[in-house]
Parts: sequence; structure tokens; C-alpha cells
Amino acid sequence: MSHPKKLRTGVIGLGMSAPPHALSLLALHDRVEVAGVFSPTASRRAAFAEQFELPVVDSAEAIFEDASIDYVIILTPPNSHLELVRKAAACGKHVLLEKPLDVTLARSQQLVETARQAGIRLGIVFQRRFRPTFVQAARLLSEGELGDIVSVSMRLSNWRPQSYYDEPGRGTLSRDGGGVLLTQAIHTIDQMITLAGLPTEVSGLAVTSALHRMETEDLVHAVLRFENGAIGSLSATTAAYPGYPDEIEILGTRGSARLGSENGLIMLMDGRRIELTDSTEAGGTGADPMAFSHHNHLALHEAFIDAIAEGRDPPASGEDALKAHRLISAILRAAAGGGTVPV
Repeated sequence: MSHPKKLRTGVIGLGMSAPPHALSLLALHDRVEVAGVFSPTASRRAAFAEQFELPVVDSAEAIFEDASIDYVIILTPPNSHLELVRKAAACGKHVLLEKPLDVTLARSQQLVETARQAGIRLGIVFQRRFRPTFVQAARLLSEGELGDIVSVSMRLSNWRPQSYYDEPGRGTLSRDGGGVLLTQAIHTIDQMITLAGLPTEVSGLAVTSALHRMETEDLVHAVLRFENGAIGSLSATTAAYPGYPDEIEILGTRGSARLGSENGLIMLMDGRRIELTDSTEAGGTGADPMAFSHHNHLALHEAFIDAIAEGRDPPASGEDALKAHRLISAILRAAAGGGTVPV
């Protein structure tokens, strides 16, 4: 398939999440040219350029002020996102933004509104939407194969050693905006909402377990109610040594679906058994959060480039991410107040 225009991009932020994006951009060299990558740390820029042979620049302004750049990939800490998206919007550049949107729901709403008013495309790095198991399950649910949903549950059981939270800013409200919900579970929460819709009310508990010294939550249990009357549960932690695959279970009037990180199973009451497999992104549940393949990042980048070329919203948009932020905010409000709150 031929593409009429090769896009140009710049990358801002070269932290832990940068390698799968770099590998994806290199694989898409026929569709996108990397004009420059930037980190405020010179040694990090040098190490990145040596590993990936991509051009570095010495300021973010060199990217924002380059009129030939079509879109910006922002991989910086969450508390910087709103200001950087404002700069991109002022320059008319589309944005592919690492999750979460920002550190609070209010700032996240401002960020999405900034992109909307500027008319730029805003994509969020929810690469797990591109897992083959998820894509197949979403199609079957949209076709009504499970009937009406009666129950939805999700579990994220990650492990992070104390050294992970000893990194400056990690798991703080000021830099990250929260703990396990906003940093790790947001991926599975986004998948659950995409499959089953946004819950209408929640109750729950969120605590810092005895396994970690940190400012925010590392252990959460919540009960969910959906618009159609379905109920469900959410469990998320980074205290589950040594780390286990995430899981979503959906019960319907015609069957059930259970989705893991590497496989899935759909059992229908008409006798059909549909097995789903995925070996593209195993790992990342344990002490090394980046121990996974870049293949789903590659699919996400392709979809974002297609959205720019076709003048439409990407499949994982800012509005989509706001749904996950609303649910997370509601769970934490419920945990703080000890009652049931609307989403």
C-alpha cells in the first residue's frame, strides 16, 4: 500500500517508555521521519541516539518551532503534559501522548479541550487496545455474541519493588498524579470501558500496603455498577509478587469472555468455544515494567498516522482517556469518603 505523504515527527521525553516508541518509529521509516528527539538531560540524549541512531536536538522549542513537523510524541512525566500539549496546539501540531493525560481530572479535561479547540488530533498511548485478543473480543462483543452484559470484572496484579518507588517523583501526586490506578491499571481500565462501557457509580477502598513506602495507593478494590444494571469489580495492585497477567472477565446472557495478556477464551451457550491467542506483549507485570515487545506500540503508531492522514480521531483518543480518568477519580473519591459515588 502506498502512502501519499511521509509525515515528520519529533519526540519529547526519553525516559523509561521511550524504547518501544523508538523501535516502532524505526520500523515505520517509510511512513514517518523523525526530525528530532529531546530530553533535558544531555547524557540521556546521547545514550538514546547511540542506541537508536535517531537525531537529537538540544531543546523542545527546536521541535515545536519546526514548521515541517506534523506531530509531536510526548513521553514526559504526567505533570508536564498540559503545558506541552498547549505548546503543540499553538503550533498546530498533532499529539501522540503517553498516558495518563495529566495528574488531575481537571488538568486532563483542560488538555483534551485544548486539543479540541485547536483542531489537532490527540492520541493516547493505550497500546493494549491493539492486542490481538482484545481486538477479536471487541469485535465479537460489538456483534452481540455475548448478548446483554450482566457482569464485568478486571484484575491487575503487578509487582514493583521498593526501588521502583524510590525513584524521585515515582508514585507521587505532584509528578505522577497517583499510584497504581493512574500509572499501571489505566491500561486495563481503558480496555474494560471500551468493551463494556463506563460504569455509572462505584464504591471501593484504596490503600498503601505494607509492602511499599510511597505517597499514593498501591492496592485498590472497587465495586462497579453499569448503566444497564450490570455489576462488576476492579482489583489493582503493584504488591502482587512476582507479578501476574492482567485479566478481564465479562459475563453475558449468551456466554462469557475471559481475556488475559497472552490468551483469551470465549464460551458461548450455543456450543461454540473461541480461543484467542496473543504472544506480542507478554511481560511487564514484574520488577521490569518494560519487559515486553513493541509490536502493539507499532500498531498504535500506525493507527495514529492513519488518523492524521485521513483527518479523523485516532482509535485511542483524548476523549476515550477521559473516561478512564473519570472512573479512577470516582474510585478514589469513594475510597476517601467511604460511600458510593457517581462516575
